[in-house]
Parts: sequence; C-alpha cells; structure tokens
Amino acid sequence: MAFLADVLDRVKPSATIAVTQKARELKAKGMDVIGLGAGEPDFDTPDNIKEAAVAAIARGETKYTPVAGIPQLREAISNKFKRENGLDYKPEETIVGTGGKQILFNAFMATLNPGDEVIIPAPYWVSYPEMVAICGGTPVFVEAGLETDFKLTAEALEAAITPKTKWFLFNSPSNPSGAAYSKEEIKALTDVLLRHEQVWVLSDDIYEHLVYGDFTFHTPAQVEPRLKERTLTMNGVSKAYSMTGWRIGYAGGPLHLIKAMDMIQGQQTSGAASISQWAAVEALNGPQDFIATNREVFQGRRDLVVGMLNQAKGLECPTPQGAFYVYPSCKGLIGKTTPEGKRIESDEDFVSALLEAEGVAVVHGSAFGLGPNFRISYATSEALLEEACSRIQRFCGSLRD
Repeated sequence: MAFLADVLDRVKPSATIAVTQKARELKAKGMDVIGLGAGEPDFDTPDNIKEAAVAAIARGETKYTPVAGIPQLREAISNKFKRENGLDYKPEETIVGTGGKQILFNAFMATLNPGDEVIIPAPYWVSYPEMVAICGGTPVFVEAGLETDFKLTAEALEAAITPKTKWFLFNSPSNPSGAAYSKEEIKALTDVLLRHEQVWVLSDDIYEHLVYGDFTFHTPAQVEPRLKERTLTMNGVSKAYSMTGWRIGYAGGPLHLIKAMDMIQGQQTSGAASISQWAAVEALNGPQDFIATNREVFQGRRDLVVGMLNQAKGLECPTPQGAFYVYPSCKGLIGKTTPEGKRIESDEDFVSALLEAEGVAVVHGSAFGLGPNFRISYATSEALLEEACSRIQRFCGSLRD
C-alpha cells in the first residue's frame, strides 16, 4: 500500500517558487544573479500599516480570532467593495483567509466533486490548476494567446462550457501576462455566463490597483449584477499594499458559500494571524494615496522593460495594461543554438540557458500553460531591470541558426 496520497500524482510543484529558489541557491554560490521570477512588490509596507500592527500588539490583540476574520476587518472589506467596486457585500458575506491562495483553495474544496470542471484561461497562474486537481476537480484550459492580447473571447468561453462546468476562473489584471479586461470585454463574457446557470464565477482581483494609463478596472459582479449570486470576488492586501508576508486574502460572495468556506477553514487553519488582520484593517481604511505613487513607478518600469525586450533579437513583447509582469514570446528563437552548442527547443530551454549564460532568472511560459513565452516580474529597481534586459539582449544576440 502506497504511503503518499494518489492526488500528488496530479499535482506539480510551483514553477515560480522553483525559479526563485534556484536563483537564491546560485546567488549563495557566488553567481551574479538577477531574479525576476517572484511576484512580489519591492516596496516596503507603508508605515501607517506597520504602526497599526504594533499598536495591536500593544493592545494585546494576540489571541485566536473568529475563523472568518475579526469583525473590524470584515466591516472594512464590506466598505472597500462598496467604495471601490460598487458591490454590496454585507460583512457576514465576506471571509478572511491566510492569503489569497487559501481563499481560492477553500472555495474549490467547498464546491468541487470528482468530474466537476473549472474553466481556466491560459496563460494562467501556476497554482490554479493544481488547486483544482487537489480538490478533485478537472481543470479545463482555454487558450488566450498573443492574437487576442492574452484575453479570453466570448466565443472561446462558450465553446468550453459543458454540463460539468462548475466554475469559470477569471483573473484581471492577469498573472502572468498582465492583460486586463475592459468593461466591454467582461460584459461579453458575462453575457455568455448568464446563459449557463450552473456556472459560477471566481474572480481573482488581486492586481486590481495595478492598472496603467487611462485603464479603468472592473470586476464581473460589478459589470453584470445578475451574476452576483453566483460569483465569488476574491482580493487581498499583498500586491497593492506591499503586504505579501502578512498573508491576508479576502473574498465576498453568497452567504451559503461563505459559510461553507468558513466551516472548512475552521477545520484547517482557523483564523488568519490576529496582528496581520489589524494591519489589514488600517490598509483598507487608511490613506490610499501611496497606491497611485507606486503605480506610477511600476508603469515606468513596465515601459523600460517592454522597450528593451522589443529591441532584443527574436523577442516580441506586448505592452500589458496591468499587474507587474510582461510575457514576451521567444518563438523567434526556438531552433537557435547557444555559443556552447546547446539547441533551444522550448521556452524552458531558453530560460535555462539564459540563467546559465547571463544569470537572469525568469519563468518559462509553458509553466503557465502557454508558450513559447517567458514571464518577467518587473517588481524590482529600474537599475536591475535595465541590467537584466541588457543581459537578455546580449544572450538573444549570441544565439545562432
């Protein structure tokens, strides 16, 4: 009898975590490595948020919390949804988890039975299909490539829906592509979903505040209120508030789903860390002006990276509208050979050879379900990005037919 569970046969390790770890190991060995794999803002958590955490400790807010979150945070989440998204979620229709991952995981755990299908546009965040698989569901991938700016069309969504479809997993702005859907593009998708009453929407809005130029963010339940009763709107404080290590995610949704997720979390982790929750109260209720300042910095970095990558031989890098990633195609370099004689057969070969030759760590696109591409996180300094892009240009220029 096997000791480990059969479900592990269906799950792959996170490619983004693996790249970050490899970069750390090479750095420890003395290699000059620029790691562009992690999706983590390089800004510090704002002082007012840190001070709120210190004050919570001083007040003795160090005990177990209610499983679904302290009342003050659920109230802040309810107000945030109303203020920024025009969504009326009562505090009891919200839930707080240990990061966005737990919110997603608990939603799938609470709803998926063997054979249930979850539609996931590709490219996708690496954890989506693995979560679905662990929870017994079947991921259904629908390609959204360069020709549609990495955005799913209504026709492709319609074609993917079957009687077994339970969820449509929507992420805008997207990890890994940075693609963001306009109100009109979301409406085209929600029009399809209205015709299929068995399909729920799980909207991952974690990059909501990181959109550029005159782009305006919208979320599906906001665009189509008739879908609100079968939508879970997920968000968190990690990206916009530079609070990745605080581990706070949250969601709003129909009460019966929230209660089911609450029950699962009660047997799993119970409430998120008390101090982190009080910090998140301040994040959502406190000053928001730094978000626009950070966004301007990210936009400058995006423009730098897109410009330099498009000057690299054989690369094509579209300009994303959100998040802090670019997702260039290396199709023009497949079949080329490195100066050492190694042939580039795939995007995985490309990123591996790039790391060995130039010490630039990026994530291969096939890990996100769509290649030949690779993902760069530009959540680091302009100086490092400029150096990394110069190295990528040099590497691409070194490849031969």
